[in-house]
Amino acid sequence: MRILIGADTYAPHVNGAAYFAQRLAVALTARHEVHVAAPSTDIRNHAGMSSDGVVEHRVRSLPVPGHSRFRFCPPLGLRAAARRILDEVQPDVVHVQSHFPLCRALVDAARERGLFVVATNHFMPENLIHYLPIGNAGRTRAHEWAWRDAARVFAKADIVTAPTPYAAALAVFSGVSGPVLPISCGIDLTRFREQAPVAEFRWAYSLAHKPTITYVGRLDAEKNLDVVMRAFALVRRSLDAQLLLVGTGSEDRALRSLAGELGVAEHVTFTGFVPDEDLPSAYAASTVFVNAGTAELQSLVTLEAMASGRPVIGADAAALPHLVRNEETGYLFPPGDAVVLAERLLRVLCDPEHAEELGRRARAVAEQHDQTRTVSAFEQLYRIRPAREAPAPVEVTA
Repeated sequence: MRILIGADTYAPHVNGAAYFAQRLAVALTARHEVHVAAPSTDIRNHAGMSSDGVVEHRVRSLPVPGHSRFRFCPPLGLRAAARRILDEVQPDVVHVQSHFPLCRALVDAARERGLFVVATNHFMPENLIHYLPIGNAGRTRAHEWAWRDAARVFAKADIVTAPTPYAAALAVFSGVSGPVLPISCGIDLTRFREQAPVAEFRWAYSLAHKPTITYVGRLDAEKNLDVVMRAFALVRRSLDAQLLLVGTGSEDRALRSLAGELGVAEHVTFTGFVPDEDLPSAYAASTVFVNAGTAELQSLVTLEAMASGRPVIGADAAALPHLVRNEETGYLFPPGDAVVLAERLLRVLCDPEHAEELGRRARAVAEQHDQTRTVSAFEQLYRIRPAREAPAPVEVTA
């Protein structure tokens, strides 16, 4: 089967949607011819095969203002680019990962050609609207508009999926034509495991051998890492622990400043960007993983931590409770409550046997999200084609 995956965010972008699209594409190459349409890293269109066997069609893009590490495809000329890619690839199915400009153009061009379209939603308006200086009322209106806009695009797809039952229900509630099928983003269980090598990672980042609270992901405002930092300062009053923050983002400087204000700077390690191949070691160096985000549709990093046999303390919000089962795989805490978060962290950090048992259960839950199941589920959806015939040509008479 010839598959075209459309992604408005893709490597080298660092986020869950980009990772999912890339991992799905690579996994599919075992049995299919896989193409990906994604933003280029400059203003040129170009194509070529990646080292993983995926044919990448890169579409000219521009940096996102204020977030230069991300790029977007400007609408001008995008429809023509999408048509060209579809005509070159001649895919059996088009699987888009968003409703943003590039995927939107691919959906419209695919419908013109009567192609089968699958759409997966990784979008929550909160992850973008958080940055708009328009006040609460303005954000509410923008939130409603954003979902209406997404629903208009996804209505053109034959099948819509989302990573969790929560994400699927949220999409339908927000106006996306149902049903929306929940299919996990999946996790590579062979990469993330309890016994990943850790000595070299500890040496590289000067990590002490003591209880370690870890976060992996973007250091951006919607991740609420200020709450984590304040909770860590409370933990330090009772226990000699350290905080490991793996990743980069717009809040890096503010978090470093907050650590200094709270008097814990010497006990916080900011790794910056860590290569994907080193992430298993980051989890293995941890005692407990923390996720204070309130706009997660699944959270790949939480799944990775659980697959690594680590308990998770997560905000009781969005999709996190689907993974973080209170007192089974970790603990939930009220969003934004640093005091309760600190208490939950201490409960795990001060009881190694309890932490180990929570970690074993976390691994068992992660095993239900084996990436092979995800790939198989999408392959089954792709085989549903054809769902519609190409539009009949319009006859022109004199």
